[in-house]
Amino acid sequence: MNDNILNDVYQVILDRKANPGDSSYTASLMKKGLDTILKKVGEEATELVIAGKGEVREQIVYETADLFFHTLVLLGHQGISPEEVYAELRRRFGISGIAEKNARTSTSG
Repeated sequence: MNDNILNDVYQVILDRKANPGDSSYTASLMKKGLDTILKKVGEEATELVIAGKGEVREQIVYETADLFFHTLVLLGHQGISPEEVYAELRRRFGISGIAEKNARTSTSG
């Protein structure tokens, strides 16, 4: 594994997508399709919110890892690399959140 665990996990997800195994949780999610993957992302996001409210550090870390993982599954299912997300974050870096949101609103309307 290299220094970027998210990329490493993403590569395993792509491998499971291309070479599904009977005992692979990731492959089973891919096989069940987008709605199941989205449901898992939503569940994990909700569990992270609850953990955050509970303020137990270990639970927050655990649930964040779950959300990251299921988000990577979604990206893999959709053929979107984490690098595309990193590029978007780089684009936003150093820009006021309010200014960035206003720019999106003015170009989408």
